[in-house]
Amino acid sequence: MAIQWFPGHMAKARREVTEKLKVVDIVFELVDARIPISSANPMLDEIILQKKRLILLNKADMADPDYTKEWIRYYSEKGHKALAINSQEGKGLKEIIAASKELLKEQIERRAKKGLKPRALRAMIIGIPNVGKSTLINRLAKRNIAKTANTPGVTRGQAWIKVGKELELLDTPGILWPKFEDKEIGYKLALTGAIKDSLLNMQDIAVYALDFLKSHYPQRLMERYQMADIATEMADLFDHIGKLRGCLMSGGEVDYDKTADIIVMDVRTQKLGRLTFDFPKEQSD
Repeated sequence: MAIQWFPGHMAKARREVTEKLKVVDIVFELVDARIPISSANPMLDEIILQKKRLILLNKADMADPDYTKEWIRYYSEKGHKALAINSQEGKGLKEIIAASKELLKEQIERRAKKGLKPRALRAMIIGIPNVGKSTLINRLAKRNIAKTANTPGVTRGQAWIKVGKELELLDTPGILWPKFEDKEIGYKLALTGAIKDSLLNMQDIAVYALDFLKSHYPQRLMERYQMADIATEMADLFDHIGKLRGCLMSGGEVDYDKTADIIVMDVRTQKLGRLTFDFPKEQSD
């Protein structure tokens, strides 16, 4: 699945990020805790260069908690600080300022030695569309500032937002790379809602979801769809789920489009529990 999706406002966003880096102290890289690697922008390393980075594993409430712990260890071993957060409910957000101060300790001390007055830390939030940037900003600022929507690409401009006296945030539009060379990354982004459904074939996404669940969460798959065992053939699996959920057309044939929609929504709404789709052990150094 080679998806081409790089609207003009995203190209502009990359240029703006590069320009604004000069005025920030730290970058908050917001990723989806279910897909930390797949939802990380591969252009980020070349964009932020030597800036300090704090990785925020958002939507941690939707991810498999055991793997989230593994991811935090993984990043630590790579020399990066990572925090598991849930911006929707405000969990883990209190740690962000403390972690930022720790990462910027040397810079803060240098300013103090020069006799400069302490000032608010300036952070830029970067993340792909629909990863939860606006929700995080609103939670941190404790008021509804950033426009939110459960749709990729709602943030268009840039704005500074004060978070108390200790932090100033620079929101940025979501940046998505021009092409998904790895089709599995495309499927993971699609399955978790980072790509507009109108750009996709939902049956393909549902097939990917079922294959993944068969391999990594078979028990949950069997429990959710009331199966004693899992059918080998994908068509048989679709037929079973379609009949179970009443997705039938005239003549009793299974409506595969409706069945696919149900499977994808079951994954997105945690009907199969908390799932993680990226694993640290699969990452090459």
